[in-house]
Amino acid sequence: MKKKEMICIVCPIGCHLEVIEDATSESGYIVKGHKCDKGRVYGIKEMINPTRLITSTVIIKGGNLPRLPVRTDKEIPKNKIFDCMKIINEIEVEAPIKMGDILVENILETGSNIVASRSL
Repeated sequence: MKKKEMICIVCPIGCHLEVIEDATSESGYIVKGHKCDKGRVYGIKEMINPTRLITSTVIIKGGNLPRLPVRTDKEIPKNKIFDCMKIINEIEVEAPIKMGDILVENILETGSNIVASRSL
């Protein structure tokens, strides 16, 4: 039986979760310690397929600031974060850029794009 303790990061409460593998439950896991259903869903997702949004910055040339904030538009698998950051760290763009512009499409075949978080 697999068991893991974690802190939920879905909302500011930060519930202390205990996720226990249980073949008899519909999801295959029992979650204890959550104060809302989002915590239960988060706990199960962390056990099955943990994902994260990435926020970072890239170099921008010709802008009034040296760096442009960027993010993924969807969550990516947690095990691809470092590979994704290698790509993001190599990006250089030219101003003007509008918020929401796609800088890298379908990064690492995840279905997520790297997009500008602001206009510069």
